[in-house]
Amino acid sequence: MAQARYQLLPNRPLDDTDVIVLPVPYEQTVSYKPGTGRGPEAILAATEQLEYYDEDQRWSPFKHMGITVLPPFNKHSAESEGDFQRRLQQGVAALPGRPLLLALGGEHSITPALIQGRMSASGTAVLLDAHADLRREFDGTRFSHACPMHHVREAGHTILMAGVRSLLDEEAIRIDDDPGIRCFMDRELQRPECWRALLAAIAALSGPVWLTIDMDAFNPAVVPGVGTPQPGGLSWYQVLAIIEACLFNPRVSLCGCDLVELVPEPSCVSDMTAAKLSHKLISWWGKSQRLDERPERGSQTEIDYQ
Repeated sequence: MAQARYQLLPNRPLDDTDVIVLPVPYEQTVSYKPGTGRGPEAILAATEQLEYYDEDQRWSPFKHMGITVLPPFNKHSAESEGDFQRRLQQGVAALPGRPLLLALGGEHSITPALIQGRMSASGTAVLLDAHADLRREFDGTRFSHACPMHHVREAGHTILMAGVRSLLDEEAIRIDDDPGIRCFMDRELQRPECWRALLAAIAALSGPVWLTIDMDAFNPAVVPGVGTPQPGGLSWYQVLAIIEACLFNPRVSLCGCDLVELVPEPSCVSDMTAAKLSHKLISWWGKSQRLDERPERGSQTEIDYQ
């Protein structure tokens, strides 16, 4: 099978790329709607329908940047969940450190391994999610998609979460008691003063940051194709504002990001939203690194504009 591509662009060698896309079609612990394992393929397929020009930053990022889509990182049939997570962490750690790493899930349980493979020093995980994901275990496994932020916090990273609107009382107590976790609940963000406080908190971040976006952070009217939908949620432009505040914070060193928990659906609206979001992440990261000032690299000249 041919290696997947992003927006039909040629895959650059790893030593000559600016962005690494890592598909991780892992689906082992889903608890409601199945299909997250098909998420990465659907996102990459949807990128074929995107324009190259970013209307917000007013540039075509892939005239100045190279991109590489790696083969899917799959779980071996006889491999335990723990062994898979350790192998994923080691695989991510072995990738070149300079390019932006964008992982496409798959379920949210992959995030701790991604973070630990890419952000070894203490940093901050910025989480957009309908759920707190702080359970110590769920359905008999500590590697559940309900547990990633527990593992991230246990590894010593701080957490800034937004959009949460579904959690256990134990998770709520932990958030209240742990100064290393700051949570902006979804309904609170409807108040202008709380929304401004969230953007101010992101603007105050410094050091290593990982951005993890569960697609159920969005209002399900915007993204219906998720594993565990919840009423309420963030709008498209709210999510963009959060990303913008994070990526253009000059004190932040973005170690990578992931988009997880997409369940492809017939309308392709959810798939396209995830694909467009991935393009924004890549474009805005490139702009924040001033890659638009580099001479054109020519990767876009090999194919026609849509």
